[in-house]
Amino acid sequence: MESEVEQLAQASNAVGIDADQSLPLPGTEAYETLPQFPKRSPLPFRRTIRRHELHQIVPLAETTVYEMEQRGEFPRRFRLTPRCVVWDLEEVQAWIEDRKQASRSANTDASAGPDVRLRRHRPVR
Repeated sequence: MESEVEQLAQASNAVGIDADQSLPLPGTEAYETLPQFPKRSPLPFRRTIRRHELHQIVPLAETTVYEMEQRGEFPRRFRLTPRCVVWDLEEVQAWIEDRKQASRSANTDASAGPDVRLRRHRPVR
């Protein structure tokens, strides 16, 4: 707390406000030049999601997600406890955006699967 007060006092001295003088009023030019936030970096707030939330965002099967993680094509899960695995929401959202951009910019054929005309027999249902 004291360091924040000292930082504010130093900033006000740099702007030209004496320690005896009170802080400038809002709306004035001197007030606009004051730093609004302390210089220390705040801790980043990272939201994590569990399996149920992941499946609501990314409608892929669990095995598909697992295989993509192993190949490095999907954000990796990590353990909070021995029984709780989570994903970083920002990483998942960035992955979705990358997939969206790749899909829009790619000039590939829409059918990425095998050519069914080359099959020798029709699969039995």
